[in-house]
Amino acid sequence: MTITSEVDRVVSELRRQVCDLHAHLTHYELVIWTAGNVSARVPGRDLMVIKPSGADYDTLTAEDMVVCDLYGNLVDGALAPSSDTAAHAYVYRHMPAVGGVVHTHSTYATAWAARGEPIPCVLTMIADEFGGDVPVGPFALIGDDSIGRGIVDTLRDSRSPAVLMRNHGPFTIGRTARDAVKAAVMVEDVARTVHISRQLGDATPIAAADVSALFERYQNVYGQAGRHADPVQEDQR
Repeated sequence: MTITSEVDRVVSELRRQVCDLHAHLTHYELVIWTAGNVSARVPGRDLMVIKPSGADYDTLTAEDMVVCDLYGNLVDGALAPSSDTAAHAYVYRHMPAVGGVVHTHSTYATAWAARGEPIPCVLTMIADEFGGDVPVGPFALIGDDSIGRGIVDTLRDSRSPAVLMRNHGPFTIGRTARDAVKAAVMVEDVARTVHISRQLGDATPIAAADVSALFERYQNVYGQAGRHADPVQEDQR
């Protein structure tokens, strides 16, 4: 597969967006050194844009972002794709509504992953963003689509945009790459807060009916319609 002039502009804009979104990972201290990655689906094409492997965040540029097909094969770019590319690609192939995937090693969320324990829904913020407990996915080795399979199997029937891959760390999904980054920021925040609450004693779960009501309100009523719409996604409507 090759990049044609028809998709050049969209890919160029997504390269810029994906590069810029990586700055949020460092700003919110979700990654260290070269760990972590953001990717975005190219709307209407079996392509994605993703961070290259081992790239330094301080010198990352839009031109560094690589384009791969949805089997992880390099289509355009001078650098090798992220080691998590196969996992991202599997998610895009099997979850058509997903437009962005993020992986971090953020401290508190990764600590829950190390324990293999879901983050319980004991905060309205968890109900709002995740629609219940933040689930744990299976252990999987890095390098092929095993992690992607675990993500899809865990999230396919879940309202959560985040999964804690056992002994590894959080992966998040979203309608856009920005939405997936937001989920990565939020899962680290609630992971930290619930950890601290446990130092003080038992935390009280929110009743299932209230979780659903909170989730429905936050997802469909809260905020300003179109305020942070993704221009690439909007252009494809």
